[in-house]
Amino acid sequence: MPARIHVVGASGSGTTSLASAIAGGHGHRHLDTDDFFWLPTDPPYCEPRAPAARLALRRGALAPSPRWVLSGSLCGWGDPLIAEFDLVIFLVVPAEVRLARLRARERARYGPEAVAPGGARHRASVEFLEWAARYDAGDIQMRSRALHEAWLAALPAPVLRLEGDRSVAEQLRRVELDRVG
Repeated sequence: MPARIHVVGASGSGTTSLASAIAGGHGHRHLDTDDFFWLPTDPPYCEPRAPAARLALRRGALAPSPRWVLSGSLCGWGDPLIAEFDLVIFLVVPAEVRLARLRARERARYGPEAVAPGGARHRASVEFLEWAARYDAGDIQMRSRALHEAWLAALPAPVLRLEGDRSVAEQLRRVELDRVG
């Protein structure tokens, strides 16, 4: 298994789940780009860090770890890290599957009452889901399939594409089969 892996895909595609499975099965340290991108707020994911602070925090977190897996998207702000990747895994999952996962995650994270109409997080949840729904048709000015495809095409590291609604175990087996040795 490569030592330094980046797992990228649309929100709800399972990047965090696959990265956790790789870390758990192969001794990598797992970190998520959201932990670097966003300042810790309550509720979370409201205020981004400055790009230089994101990079510094990420470099400090992984410096002592020779084997790591980083989940999430860092297109643009994380480009100085590209040279560190031994493998990039790109997850492509149908929009309806991703959006169902995201709706369930919103309910689990904030509570069904908070995201329901009239709830404290309803508007933020609706806006987030609308943003996530634009991924497949969006242009390169936003986090989108087009942006990811353009970014992936320029990478020096090998890219493994895992497409479809597959279990984490199936995805992990595919990574192990394609990358062992």
